[in-house]
Amino acid sequence: MAPKAFIFDMDGVIIHSNPYHKIALHEFCEKYGYHLTEEELRAKIYGRTNKQWITNLFGRTLSGEELEHYAEEKEGMFRELIKNDIKPLAGLRDFLEQLNAHNFARAIGTSAPRSNVDFVMSKTQLADYFPTILDDSFVEHGKPHPEIYLKCAAALGYAPENCIVFEDSLSGVAAGKEAGAKVVGVATTHTFEELQETDFVIADFVGLDAKALMEKLF
Repeated sequence: MAPKAFIFDMDGVIIHSNPYHKIALHEFCEKYGYHLTEEELRAKIYGRTNKQWITNLFGRTLSGEELEHYAEEKEGMFRELIKNDIKPLAGLRDFLEQLNAHNFARAIGTSAPRSNVDFVMSKTQLADYFPTILDDSFVEHGKPHPEIYLKCAAALGYAPENCIVFEDSLSGVAAGKEAGAKVVGVATTHTFEELQETDFVIADFVGLDAKALMEKLF
């Protein structure tokens, strides 16, 4: 079998962060007078860059300074909420050790800002497993546009068709599929049933065998 690359979203895949993001989003939105339902959060916010969802929320064009201010305000709320509870998703470290042992290429492709990436890598001590990390500053178009995963594949030197993307959000799943990659759904944000458009679904990484996964998907 030809070598494959493994690309990971961060929120909901590296860490189970969405419950904390949800609280931070609600607090942020309420502060500015917006009351979002769960359906609206899923349709307009989850999996998207701060530039996308903040613009969607306010419903107008914002200056770069406004976007940066609002984004860092919300992300600061998130980091404060999760700082004492943050940990890698169950089984992830063992799975990454497998990838390391076989020298499989790997990257993170996330809609999160660099401040959150640095925070998560520091708290989980996983940075050494990911020589390639692309955050929201690397793309013009957030998920469900495939740009982030096309650029991750290019950065690793692999065709997207030879990449496995791990995603928890529906917009991220769509981005991975549109890029041409195989997509493994991680059922932290959505149910197994909601992730049926993926090639395979896992609850977490416990017991996941990298070579067996490759054989199943390819």
